[in-house]
Amino acid sequence: MNRSKIDLGVGVFVVIGIGALLFLALKVGNLGRDEIRDPYVLTARFDNIGGLKARAPVKASGVLVGRIVKIHYDSERFQAEVKMQIDGRYRFPKDTFATINTSGLLGEQYIGLEPGGDEANLNGGDTIAKTQSAVVLEKLISRFMFDKAAESGSDK
Repeated sequence: MNRSKIDLGVGVFVVIGIGALLFLALKVGNLGRDEIRDPYVLTARFDNIGGLKARAPVKASGVLVGRIVKIHYDSERFQAEVKMQIDGRYRFPKDTFATINTSGLLGEQYIGLEPGGDEANLNGGDTIAKTQSAVVLEKLISRFMFDKAAESGSDK
């Protein structure tokens, strides 16, 4: 085998490796192309968004229905305001419930939409009134520890 064929094989291997790394970077960063058609924007306000980030998915029944486009702090309401771009193929009732969930135990956070029973649908620019903030594990653990300490202190 001559030297030029070996160099060509190494070059092809390096190009494939760089392509694979680029693909993984796009997947991890949620920067890949989405199939969101005729989008409309909904807003939801939360007391605590935990580690929620822009470009995080918005899911309904586990299906990707949109993406978060902007997160900012509303200094008048003292809440985080999250703007979501929802695929126009999907409509949700006015009494839809928005929750911040986590994929797995330590996975990425996303917004889950649970449709209600209202006959009227949310339109672009509307605000989802019913929300549930992210669960902060540190608060749960500290509350559990303080409760256990209080129980052991009252037993004596």
